[in-house]
Amino acid sequence: MTRSSSSLAGAPPESLRMLAGLGQRLRAHRLQQVQTIEEMAARLFCSPTTYRALEAGKPGTSMGILAHALWLLGQLDTLDNVAPLTTGFAAGVAAGKRVRRRTGQAAPGTISEPERDF
Repeated sequence: MTRSSSSLAGAPPESLRMLAGLGQRLRAHRLQQVQTIEEMAARLFCSPTTYRALEAGKPGTSMGILAHALWLLGQLDTLDNVAPLTTGFAAGVAAGKRVRRRTGQAAPGTISEPERDF
């Protein structure tokens, strides 16, 4: 049974097309290495159904399984091309540098108490 999530239901068509394309590329790499779905699933420690969902571009498939599959196919370095960081603030955060904020200032993305009351 598949899980349903409002974040997945609201996914834009462009992102779903990109996931489908990624699944097709994974399938092409698997076939190039002459492996069956069952063999890949066994190597990933997941079910064949889960691996089929990955190749189908289903948005609910685990990122961990995707990263493991890319590693098995010798394509893990391609993850570096996903949302590359630019210089400046984001690069500092990725390097593990601490970001200073004024005292009493909430972290970006933090939900305040009044926002929680609905």
